[in-house]
Amino acid sequence: SVLDESISRNDSQLQPTIQKLMKGYNRYLRPNFNQGPVEIGMSLDIASIDAISEINMDYTTTIFLRQRWRDSRLIFPGNESLSLDGRLVSLLWIPDTFIPDSKRSFLHDVTVENRLIRIFSNGTVLYALRITATIACIMDLTKYPMDRQECTLQLESWGYNLQDVVFYWTRGNDSVKGLDTLRLAQYSVESYYTTVSEAAYETGFYPKLVLHFSLRRNVLFFILETYVPSTLLVVLSWVSFWISQSSVPARTCIGVTTVLTMTTLMMGARTSLPNANCFIKAIDVYLGICFTFIFGALLEYACAHFCTMQHQTIVDVQRESNGMTHLANSTSPKKMQTEESTQQETPEQSVTCEGNEATDKKKEKGCGLSSVKQMSRRAASMMSVENPNNIDRHARVFFPMVFLLVNIFYWFYYLLF
Repeated sequence: SVLDESISRNDSQLQPTIQKLMKGYNRYLRPNFNQGPVEIGMSLDIASIDAISEINMDYTTTIFLRQRWRDSRLIFPGNESLSLDGRLVSLLWIPDTFIPDSKRSFLHDVTVENRLIRIFSNGTVLYALRITATIACIMDLTKYPMDRQECTLQLESWGYNLQDVVFYWTRGNDSVKGLDTLRLAQYSVESYYTTVSEAAYETGFYPKLVLHFSLRRNVLFFILETYVPSTLLVVLSWVSFWISQSSVPARTCIGVTTVLTMTTLMMGARTSLPNANCFIKAIDVYLGICFTFIFGALLEYACAHFCTMQHQTIVDVQRESNGMTHLANSTSPKKMQTEESTQQETPEQSVTCEGNEATDKKKEKGCGLSSVKQMSRRAASMMSVENPNNIDRHARVFFPMVFLLVNIFYWFYYLLF
């Protein structure tokens, strides 16, 4: 048929063209050999950023890497381009580009290796790859989860130095696409830019392209998961200030329960973070503040209960002393009568009374012991609180005010600095 004849004619025209281009072609020699460096333009399409790990400090991304260079050995007549099978890449010279910070990477091969080779009539070669790589990103988690991370994607030449190969971005910052529309689970891409530099090694200076991009963590998830529960636990610990001090089981139960719950919350917040990280993170500071207030509320009840018991003891002692004074006043008339009768006693009776001086000395020693007890009671009364219920009244105002001021300072510092 006419269609089959046209296909066979096009095949006969194309096949000699490829054979002619490959005739005498040495893929082990770079273009412009002994004539200057080869200029290689790069562009990237970020298909996805699959995972960002704070534990391993890396991110996994899938990219489309496109490289362009001019090889005068591949010039052919006409204005058309030749799209070749990706398996023919073994017949051509290609740059030895690599990602220096990559931990793991692979080239997709479903259903065939995801390569693209296109040769233009002026000798320009377009080489495209689809790569998934896990790339290191050093993170500063001091302000976690209100942190902002700066990550990079670097491209370098493995064996060709600056005298052989020169890298450049084909359209500057517009050479990178896909980051504007990227949607991540915990992060949002704030900005990105490209730079051209060189990598210095012992073997020489090599071309280097760098993509810088800034990631800001979405803090709303952590507010709902960690900050709100911890704040509510602090507020729950304040409920004990409105419970009577005589209700020991109720207040103790609230204090111990909130302390244990806060401890569990602190342990759960650290499971997703690297254990070897020596930095004190913002979330650790807030959880520490909440734990301090909760533990302080438990200690407040201990102090209030102790003051109440001490105050009750002093009241009981005062009652006893008042009762003894009243009894002594009631017996004073009898004592006066006894003194009058004593004055009318005979000398023999006075001698007998002189014989009882040793007994009076023993009584004086007893009075000395009672004075020591009175001094200790006075010291205890000086250290005691007149009304222990005022401790709870002051705590109802003091704890919320201090917690509010600490929160204002905390959020002001970590959000603005």
